[in-house]
Amino acid sequence: MSKPKVYVIGGGMTKFSKPGSSGMDYPDLVKEAVNEALSEAKLQYKDIQQATVSYLFGGTCCGQRALYEIGLTGIPIFNVNNACASGSSGVFLCKQIIESGNADIVMAVGFEKMATGPLDNMRNAQKTDTRATSMDNHIQVMSDTYGLNASPITAQMFGNAGKEHMEKYGTKREHFAKIAWKNHLHSVNNPKSQFTKEYSLDQIVNARKIHEFMGLLECSPTSDGAAAIVLCSEKFLRKNSHLWEQAIEIVGIKLGTDLPSVFSENSNIKMVGFDMMHKLANDLYKETGIGPNHVQVIELHDCFAPNELLSYEALGLCPIGKGGEIVDRGDNTYGGKWVINPSGGLISKGHPIGATGVAQVVELSNQLRGRCGKRQVKDVRYALQHNIGIGGAGVVALYTKANLEKAKL
Repeated sequence: MSKPKVYVIGGGMTKFSKPGSSGMDYPDLVKEAVNEALSEAKLQYKDIQQATVSYLFGGTCCGQRALYEIGLTGIPIFNVNNACASGSSGVFLCKQIIESGNADIVMAVGFEKMATGPLDNMRNAQKTDTRATSMDNHIQVMSDTYGLNASPITAQMFGNAGKEHMEKYGTKREHFAKIAWKNHLHSVNNPKSQFTKEYSLDQIVNARKIHEFMGLLECSPTSDGAAAIVLCSEKFLRKNSHLWEQAIEIVGIKLGTDLPSVFSENSNIKMVGFDMMHKLANDLYKETGIGPNHVQVIELHDCFAPNELLSYEALGLCPIGKGGEIVDRGDNTYGGKWVINPSGGLISKGHPIGATGVAQVVELSNQLRGRCGKRQVKDVRYALQHNIGIGGAGVVALYTKANLEKAKL
């Protein structure tokens, strides 16, 4: 028996910005994103029956504190913390809530209000005990292979995964730099992006080094920001036919965690979640009958430039070890086979962690609706989302416009 269909009917997001620069606290950021999403969906907050609110840094019930600014309606609110995949994990949960029949209109919200500097600064500020951390075993893999140094720990993880890829497959340092150059170029046309400056390839290559070969402009920044989407059931959509034209169907979405290989193979590529994402993508393609060759646009988790290249292979865009060829052919930008990260990606759009996965859905929904102006991808029929969190959690999802012909039946 097929699952009930679920649709995105509204989305909103703040401009992503340097921590502290907006002067807004997280409830203000959430209010702005939620009101934009509700306005697009032509609904009021009292229409929302359940909500998920995703964030990484914050205490208990921050979701309630944020949404109470908009209304106190007594609805269930789920606070979601699933590393960098928190936002898309909230979307996954919303889809399940609707599929279960327990609600017809739900909202997925994500936010983060961060500190300047590397992510380690915020982790250290929160460290009040000596319990195990979520990444202990992942860090041990890196320690046993390349060792540890004073660089930010996540930069070491993904930088070393890129280093391993270079050693195994002959990938060049310039492949990673070209990915960052491309994403910064894309963000020039995104007014919600944290950075909108175009850089030359030389500037990317010669930027201040963060870890090994990897420079500052190949790393996602800490950011403040929020994003929100409104999801609904097909039953609700049929009763509100004026929303069909803007409805985006979630064709399929997969959420998963690490496989045994993450710790057993002494591979930094495996340690950062490659096998998890590879399995989720293959499972999604099998379940939906839609593969990468059907897709035109992808929002991909480029927390660091090496991870974008690794993810080309994890998502099945090319054979393992051949990610550099996508870069060389220009198949990751306008005029190529796919446009990957038209928003600018995490590297340039910004990475307010809890908001990232939801913001990816906002971008892909707008691409499918043809609303992205100068960064619009031509003839978008299917859009692919990829969101990963070390620890680990991964989400892969497919989206398309609602089928109006079927709706008339």
